Amino acid sequence: MPEHTVSSFDAELKELGRKVVEMGGQAERLVADSVTSLIRRDAALAQRVVLLDATCDQMQREIEEKAILVIAKRQPVAGDLREVVSSIRIANDLERIGDLAKNVAKRVIAIEGEYHPQKLVRGVEHISDLVLEQLKEVLDAYAGHNETKAVEVWGRDGAIDTMYTSLFRELLTYMMEDPRNISVCTHLLFCAKNIERIGDHATNVAEIVYYMVTGQNLPESRPKADASSETTVAFPGRTVQG
Repeated sequence: MPEHTVSSFDAELKELGRKVVEMGGQAERLVADSVTSLIRRDAALAQRVVLLDATCDQMQREIEEKAILVIAKRQPVAGDLREVVSSIRIANDLERIGDLAKNVAKRVIAIEGEYHPQKLVRGVEHISDLVLEQLKEVLDAYAGHNETKAVEVWGRDGAIDTMYTSLFRELLTYMMEDPRNISVCTHLLFCAKNIERIGDHATNVAEIVYYMVTGQNLPESRPKADASSETTVAFPGRTVQG
């Protein structure tokens, strides 16, 4: 391949990577703002998250179109092909993260004006802190082509599941203690599940980064610890199972 063609191809790959990193930053902001809107009971910020999700969708389409064009023009192989295909796959996960952040924001809007002690929100805040850390680190791993950091993110997925299970049980307890909490806690359970799913997508990205760099797949069975589906709580006259 002529030198100028190689240089042009490298520039296209770098531009594709830059777009993925930019989209990752946008997804991070949407998640952080959706949780902030919940903590501060800021419906206006939540509405902004809902509207800005369209930006993530547009970025995903642009990355996909750019990647397809690169494949058609350059016919990359081996590591270059993995990098182009990985950009499409990661953009899909980031788009889903944006959707999940939007879902959290919609819940904030739904409970606007409802009674809810701040202690009910703390657990969601804690799990979101962990998920945001995972998301930041896996985007750093992608930008730096760092498979070691990707494996570290992948290995911590179980910690998020454990925290979610604990939060699930805690919120059910609050519902049992005070019927006024039932409506808000139900919304918070959905918020927590959306955030836990964001953690799953961050783990997906870690797997893609590892494959992009090494050409090998991580084991299919990732460390999971979500036992909320096995949780059964008895309310007067009925039971609730997660």
